[in-house]
Amino acid sequence: MNKFRTHNCAELSEKDLDKKVIISGWLHRRRDHGNLIFIDIRDHYGITQCVTENNDEFFSILEKIKPESVLKITGKVIKRKKETENLELKTGKIEIKIHNLEILSNANELPIPVFGEQDYPEDIRLKYRFLDLRREEMHKNIVLRSKVISFIRSEMLHLGFLEYQTPILTSSSPEGARDFLVPSRLNPGKFYALPQAPQQFKQLIMVSGFDKYFQIAPCFRDEDARADRSPGEFYQLDLEMSFVEQEDVFEVVEKLLLNLFKKFSSKKILSEKFPRIPYQDAMLKYGTDKPDLRNPLLIQDVTNIFERDDVKFEIFKKLVKSGSRVRAIVTKNTKNKPRSFFDNIDKWAKDQGASGLAYFTFEKEKTISARGPVGKFFSEDALTAIKKQCEAEIGDSIFFACGKENDVEKILSNARNKIAEDLKIVDDEIFAFCWVVDYPMFEKDEKTNKIIFSHNPFSMPQGDIKNMKFDKPLEIKAYQYDIVCNGVELSSGAIRNHIPELMYKLFSIVGYTKKDVNDKFSGMINALSYGAPPHGGIAPGIDRIVMLLANKNNIREVTLFPMNQNAQDLMMSAPSDVESKQLKELGLKLDIKKD
Repeated sequence: MNKFRTHNCAELSEKDLDKKVIISGWLHRRRDHGNLIFIDIRDHYGITQCVTENNDEFFSILEKIKPESVLKITGKVIKRKKETENLELKTGKIEIKIHNLEILSNANELPIPVFGEQDYPEDIRLKYRFLDLRREEMHKNIVLRSKVISFIRSEMLHLGFLEYQTPILTSSSPEGARDFLVPSRLNPGKFYALPQAPQQFKQLIMVSGFDKYFQIAPCFRDEDARADRSPGEFYQLDLEMSFVEQEDVFEVVEKLLLNLFKKFSSKKILSEKFPRIPYQDAMLKYGTDKPDLRNPLLIQDVTNIFERDDVKFEIFKKLVKSGSRVRAIVTKNTKNKPRSFFDNIDKWAKDQGASGLAYFTFEKEKTISARGPVGKFFSEDALTAIKKQCEAEIGDSIFFACGKENDVEKILSNARNKIAEDLKIVDDEIFAFCWVVDYPMFEKDEKTNKIIFSHNPFSMPQGDIKNMKFDKPLEIKAYQYDIVCNGVELSSGAIRNHIPELMYKLFSIVGYTKKDVNDKFSGMINALSYGAPPHGGIAPGIDRIVMLLANKNNIREVTLFPMNQNAQDLMMSAPSDVESKQLKELGLKLDIKKD
């Protein structure tokens, strides 16, 4: 028999009455009733109530012992009085009469509480993460994460995939973020890089003749923290398949995600056949390539309206003449909303750094008219044209923004979310998945005006390779795709470029010579030269999936030991200084200028 427990803290019930039992766990709560002390003992599985009387030798010990001390309790299972039953607990109809008590570990005064869900600063929670994780909600999140990963593994194996592990120490490559570098002692002056993703390796696995690969892969990127992205490291379901097209990848991912989200959530899935939204349509209709389809509001381009002579809104008309775009959002049946509703949204836009949002509401008595600050600038014919173009009705309102295309997309994307929030028209009990497809292969860097890859440089371009217009790179689309759920990008993926000559050509457009490509991607280029199958894949983020399933808005709520916003592990004091001896062995010398 295990000397620490015969049962865990969620096992005992009325069928165990009069049994002598042993449980061990943390002192969760203590309630002193004068002549009786009740304590709740908690372990990973649940809570069991124990009781001792004032004439027992353990009474004085329990009066003084601090919460979260670890105890071993030996005693007899007895039935609770009817009025004291707690039906929220599995053990709520019984308690243990303490016969013996052993303190396995004393706890100091707690810097943060474990009982309850008090709101403490994130840095304090991360410094004492081992205590934070004892909280019921956090504990459940991490258990959910474990179950999700186990389920994913099972499903992938069922779908015919095999799990392989790729190297952690590898070479630096341009994946879109900064690398974490690791100096080599045996090769002085040279560095390994921690993988931003197993991109090249998983392609090499396909070239090696394996057909379906997956891995719960750790990835490392030296980038700033966001709510949906941890600095430093994260995990993704990395998968790759040979002899596939885009739709073959979609079929696997849709099947996996549908089974996964049905298993771990009771929320409704909006559409089990995930919509395919071309990138250009996504940017126009939603202002983002991460659209939240739970939000019914759509963005419309109404630039042409401001080119009419019977529109006198001169501020916008001048901007349009200089190349700006005008985009609009229609809100249905908002004629009875108070002026404050509209002014608050306008003020919000100004707080975001925009010039504000113009607006009016469609009305009609004898003729169509517009109520609002800018309604007077539009003729009846112009209002009719806007109404028709935006599929609006009398009683609907319309918000306008004008500016450079990228700027107006950004402000209206955020405005779309803000307005939907204020109108309370987003159903939180829905998961809305979609694919964003047909990404441009290249884009212009806003700062340098140079042509750069828009996403994965290893993507296959769409169209006839022999007749591709390489002299017009911004017109080339890629077999690049993103999977999105509720406005959260779960992953990017692509059908890969498996033709070396084509890869050289595409990299040359962004300024790489053949030698540059050979130096940076020697392993991949060499492998592709010996016969490579058409292949493709994707890598959904584990952290983001669990975040959605746990109904959290911050990825650190579903991660065991995350870093803070400054990429610091406050619990382990990382990053840390190292001894000069270690630096000397690596052939390194620090040259840091102190303020």
